[in-house]
Amino acid sequence: MKDLLPTEADTRHLETHDAGLGFWRTWVFSTDHKTIAKQYLAWGLFWTVIGGFLSGVMRWQLAWPGSDVPGWGVVGPAAYNVLVTMHGTIMVFFVAMPIGLGAFGNFLIPLMIGARDMAFPRLNMLSIWVFGLASLVLLVSFFVPGGAASAGWTGYPPLSGKVEYTGSNWGLTLWLLAHALEFAAFLMGGVNFLTTALTLRAPGMTLMRMPLAVWHQLAAALIFLLSVGPLIAGAVMLLLDRLIGTRFYVPGSGGDPLLWQHLFWFFGHPEVYVLLLPPVGFVCEVLPVFSRKPIFGYRWILWATGGVVGLSFMVWAHHMFVSGMDPRLAMPFSISTILISVPVAWVLFAMIATLWRGSISFETPMLFALGFIAMFVFGGLTGIFNGSAPVDIYLRGTYFVVAHFHYTLFSSTVFGAFAGFYYWFPKMFGRMLSGPLGRLHFWLTVVFFNLTFFLMHNIGLAGMTRRTADPRPFEMLKPHQWINEWATVASFLLLAAQIPFVVNVVRSLVAGAPAPANPWQASTLEWSVASPPPHLNWGEALPVVERGPYEYSVPGESQDWLPQRRPLATGA
Repeated sequence: MKDLLPTEADTRHLETHDAGLGFWRTWVFSTDHKTIAKQYLAWGLFWTVIGGFLSGVMRWQLAWPGSDVPGWGVVGPAAYNVLVTMHGTIMVFFVAMPIGLGAFGNFLIPLMIGARDMAFPRLNMLSIWVFGLASLVLLVSFFVPGGAASAGWTGYPPLSGKVEYTGSNWGLTLWLLAHALEFAAFLMGGVNFLTTALTLRAPGMTLMRMPLAVWHQLAAALIFLLSVGPLIAGAVMLLLDRLIGTRFYVPGSGGDPLLWQHLFWFFGHPEVYVLLLPPVGFVCEVLPVFSRKPIFGYRWILWATGGVVGLSFMVWAHHMFVSGMDPRLAMPFSISTILISVPVAWVLFAMIATLWRGSISFETPMLFALGFIAMFVFGGLTGIFNGSAPVDIYLRGTYFVVAHFHYTLFSSTVFGAFAGFYYWFPKMFGRMLSGPLGRLHFWLTVVFFNLTFFLMHNIGLAGMTRRTADPRPFEMLKPHQWINEWATVASFLLLAAQIPFVVNVVRSLVAGAPAPANPWQASTLEWSVASPPPHLNWGEALPVVERGPYEYSVPGESQDWLPQRRPLATGA
């Protein structure tokens, strides 16, 4: 009975929370984790539109070089470098992270572990406002003299070290500042995620009863916390090189541009898993619900995820096989790169085993979860080639790599995120989405995604590099120009395929059917509260957790799902 009473931490939340404080404190300067999640989601969707537009301009230029691009004009080589740089930056740091971690992490962690809010609500509010400031700084960088950053999304010096190399002065400086602010925002968020999950779990919510979505959010936060420090130090040194003339990356003065590559990729490759792991957690929640089976190998998935976390810090140099680093390092990093595919494959096999002999229903979240598995498996297979140093020397910087990382990152951050969005939308907004529109959205997306990116493998093998603004001067690429035109038309259709999604969301928010508390008959804790959850989530008393998160089709039970709050049978 003592566990059911409000704790001191609960009292602090009640004191700091914003119930009944009016519009500004409720919707703008809110400390409620659910509102902050929606704010992150809104920023992520805003940047998705910007990043998608930039990709459309790039594709138009590659298909019909030198022609007027609607909404942009003629794209010269300098402008193309801006497009490449800002598209990569936006999609990785300002779309995938705020949606995968900022939105879903904030919304799900307190609800899935039975907490009233994050451990540090004010720090949580500060994180979204710092992220908003980072977004404004990045937006401003488009309009300063010299234009936005154009040294590539990796910002390699010496290209990024001197203004005369790219023509971008304040644009690149603001690009660095936006990154610094964005990293600070997610460091605050990561501290909150880890502290909340470790200290504010409901009575009975042991670590081994936490849903996999929470575990994967924590793993992503931990990777980010441990990997971002060296890059922040490297960015400060780059900023000093640009602003006050230090020589950290200037070879003629004793500096070394290779140092930046080491610092960048020590963060950059673990960052791949920061983006990947949250959607993996979403899919791990969706599969048992729509298969009516427990997740296969819960503990083994946790061990495999731990293996990914550890190995993610040992693979960075496979991005640098042609950088001029000591060639004796190639083999160890080839081995570690291929080795990390083992725990990733283990998780994928566990997902497939969950489907085996399940009672599968193809609702929209399930379709996107299956799309995630299929696309990610294919993308992972093409990654084996990039992990092999002899093959990577040929493929480095080509469109084969572009195709590979879109099959891995796009599949996880788009298919995985859509699986989560369709699954938790009723809980988040209290409205049901249209099933037919959702299925139409899925099939159009999966078809045009493959039509856009699959043939990029071919043109990459033909020798087209990803920084090529105009492929026409290259004789070996002329027979393959039709692939650029094909991929461009398909990419426009892929963008158009998102119209049913927009219509579905708007229609649902305006006139959608009210969502019941548990429309999917799922067993995890967040489905035991109303949709949307009330202020402070749990009413007078915290929930008491009695069982694991994936108890489906238990023999002898009258229903095929057992909520985590349902007490164990006497004598069990």
